[in-house]
Amino acid sequence: MIADASPPSGGRAIVWFRKDLRLRDNPCLEAALRSGKEIIPVYIWNKEEGGAWSPGAAARWWLHHALASLGQDIQNYGGSLILQKGTAEEIIPRLAESLGADTLYFGRTYDPAGLATEKAVELASAGRSITIESFNTSLLNEPWEIKNGSGRPFQVFTPYWRKSRAGIYREPADYSLSSLSFSTVQSPSHKLDELGLLPSHDWHTKLSEHWDVSEDAAHKLIQRTADVITRSYATARNIPSKDGTSRLSPYLAWGLVSPRQICQAVLTADNEGGHRGENKYLVEIGWREFSYQLLYHFPHIPDQPLREKYSTFPWLDDDQSLKAWQFGNTGYPMVDAGMRQLYETGWMHNRVRMVVASFLVKHLLISWQDGARWFWDTLVDADLASNTQGWQWAAGCGADAAPYFRIFNPITQGEKFDGKGEYARKWIPSLKELPGKWIFKPWEAPPDLLLVSDVFLGNNYPHPCVDHKEGRARALEALSSIKES
Repeated sequence: MIADASPPSGGRAIVWFRKDLRLRDNPCLEAALRSGKEIIPVYIWNKEEGGAWSPGAAARWWLHHALASLGQDIQNYGGSLILQKGTAEEIIPRLAESLGADTLYFGRTYDPAGLATEKAVELASAGRSITIESFNTSLLNEPWEIKNGSGRPFQVFTPYWRKSRAGIYREPADYSLSSLSFSTVQSPSHKLDELGLLPSHDWHTKLSEHWDVSEDAAHKLIQRTADVITRSYATARNIPSKDGTSRLSPYLAWGLVSPRQICQAVLTADNEGGHRGENKYLVEIGWREFSYQLLYHFPHIPDQPLREKYSTFPWLDDDQSLKAWQFGNTGYPMVDAGMRQLYETGWMHNRVRMVVASFLVKHLLISWQDGARWFWDTLVDADLASNTQGWQWAAGCGADAAPYFRIFNPITQGEKFDGKGEYARKWIPSLKELPGKWIFKPWEAPPDLLLVSDVFLGNNYPHPCVDHKEGRARALEALSSIKES
């Protein structure tokens, strides 16, 4: 198709969607509306951009469906989402010239690859008749805005949160979707399937049973979070058998909602008696902001520990144990339930994320990088800042991290947070008949009880891959080796 060579008197603007795949509360669209320009919506897929941290399989599945939803939403308002493959620095100047666009609006990202792409686009557009404006579309605060008394980035969350909490309420952009003026100019565009986002492995097909990937679905979850979840969040968030969390993380990771939309809804809700839950929930938004600050200022941390002494930690190279952990076959039900939930749904309850992470880096002595990469490939909410911060926290090598000697006991964690074993039984059907006393330590159950419960260790459920006491002792010995060096 041939572009209209005669742009309107107000001009045309390319809105380059990145991690802000939404029409509401989008500063780029707001700026385009104020300018009076026709909006050309564009998404560019470059599978090479992130290098080793290019979106994993589950995230690509989510992106595919998010683009389908965004494309339909844009079509509903008279426009068409242009899909392109390749490098943004090559595509954007070419599109601007062919479509008669004189302005580019885009949302900033803060990962190393995303920042490099932004610089490349600016360099490629230099000397051309195109104005470039970027916006904060995904955070409450820019990573460079909140600093400690010495003017440095915070490495401890509590003082960071204390300083940033007062500004957590931000008004979302106020414009009518019906006022969006999408250009009717025609341009070549890839079909969504041609981007090749869907993984070749068909495991992802079951994810659709668990997720409605759309901006409208995200807003329903926001309302539910504000009206229901925050009332009991302070306690219910730790119980994996309860639907006590917002499940907004993948929508937030890909920008189907903004953090200021969430904060506004939570802070303005008629939340009788729910203030404690409200505050606990907003802390999670704060942790996300804190994680982005760390990634921006310390861009090496996806691959290297923030605390340098951990670079010599004696991790084990144990493929067998790693696979047992990945597919929920460690013999520890709390760990296995979480890993099976992840593989089935692309998501895992946050309390359980901490348990499985601790088990990998301490009981199995396998590196946090191996865990981070598995999560990166299997989580629909995979987010480089949050994923990195979570794993470095578990391994004791990051900012404000749990000390390495704090070793979660997978048995007592199950007994404390899944007292009746509901979560464990849901994801490990072979244990569904086992009485609660033994559900998190089936290897200690009397043989006759295992028999009547149809539990056959080594057959339909594995023996523990490591003894808890031995694993703990080995982890502490490894820690002492770097302290002494």
